[in-house]
Amino acid sequence: MASPAYPFEAQLERRVRTNLAAHPRAALALDGRRAAAVALVLVDDAEGNACFLLTRRAARLRRHSGQWALPGGRLEHGESAADAALRELAEEVGLTPAADAVLGILDDYATRSGFVITPVVVWGGAGAQIVPDPGEVAAVYQVPLAVLDDPSVPRLRRIPESDRPVISIAMVGADVHAPTAAIVYQLREVALHGRATRVAHFEQPVFAWR
Repeated sequence: MASPAYPFEAQLERRVRTNLAAHPRAALALDGRRAAAVALVLVDDAEGNACFLLTRRAARLRRHSGQWALPGGRLEHGESAADAALRELAEEVGLTPAADAVLGILDDYATRSGFVITPVVVWGGAGAQIVPDPGEVAAVYQVPLAVLDDPSVPRLRRIPESDRPVISIAMVGADVHAPTAAIVYQLREVALHGRATRVAHFEQPVFAWR
């Protein structure tokens, strides 16, 4: 069996933590928008590959039902983005990493639906037991980090409604769009490769504007 492109080991944890610490994070003012956080949680699969968790939102949800997402949600009063990301991880997929499992934070991303999302990168630990909440999550996928190094990543296209390019990434047999695609792309660029890549200019598809 071939060695994993990104083996789930302490060296990867140190690499991601170091690259995120060196990244000059771009924070956005809310300006009337609502604060939210998502968790980019790194776990292993049965072959020892480092993966991140991607979810499909439950069909019964009022907002963005059925869409691809990262575990996350609004910040509650007094919460930090890291606090909210860890809470949502526990609520949505049953993972409870300690506070020191937070490896760092990527750039804020403003959505068309009125949120400023703060992406929090979390080390989920080996053999993580994933228990999704069916009220919020229809399915959970372990996406190998190696998928993000495919030459097709990212896909960009133009739409008449915006002068910004719409970003998407092919994974789990689907085209996953921004905000998730933009955030995951920056995970690759900054956390894995140490590049100073920004993603705030990437557009969402029109169906995600509501």
